Amino acid sequence: MAEKLKKGLFITFEGPEGSGKSTHSKRLREELVSGGYEVVHTAEPGGTALGARIRDILLEKKEIRLDKYAELFLFEADRAQHVEEMIRPALEEGKIVLCDRFNTATFAYQGYGLGMDMQLVKSMDRAATGGLTPDLTILLDVDVETGLERAGAHHSGDRMEKRSREFHEKVRDGYLTIARENPERITVISVNEDIEETYSALKDRIYGFIEGCKGTK
Repeated sequence: MAEKLKKGLFITFEGPEGSGKSTHSKRLREELVSGGYEVVHTAEPGGTALGARIRDILLEKKEIRLDKYAELFLFEADRAQHVEEMIRPALEEGKIVLCDRFNTATFAYQGYGLGMDMQLVKSMDRAATGGLTPDLTILLDVDVETGLERAGAHHSGDRMEKRSREFHEKVRDGYLTIARENPERITVISVNEDIEETYSALKDRIYGFIEGCKGTK
């Protein structure tokens, strides 16, 4: 049985399309649970009943035209409900929360990708999250061409994946810029052709982080 944590930990997974966030985060959850940790695995957009409806509009309802501000507001509405209903309560109970995308995605996609005013984006995000910030963010970095090929191999592509190559290049550059600005929180892991090598690097970083948090208040 794993040593009980003194406080909940909020760990997020970020990256361009096709970087393997969902695959790795779900696998890690299984290992952590097997090791005796209490874990909540979730994702954005989605994670709540309201979030599932918003996700459908944001990604799947391609016949609905979304202004970039409407898109931003929907992402933040999803996040506000997600934090209030699921994430914050789990953290207060001392659980590890693994989340596939959080606000770094909004900064990269809406801020850098769509060129929206970053101060506006961050202001809205602070209101939605109540200032909640991940304890650790794993950024899985993959070049745009490879990532889109991987994403397309699994399904026909959602609204985000079908945007221009230029958009996705801006998103990736945005992610890497944010990581350079926040080295204490964001760990960049290059996606390797060998999925086991990528997962091993990710797992080592997260287990090391968890060990370092034991006994802290």
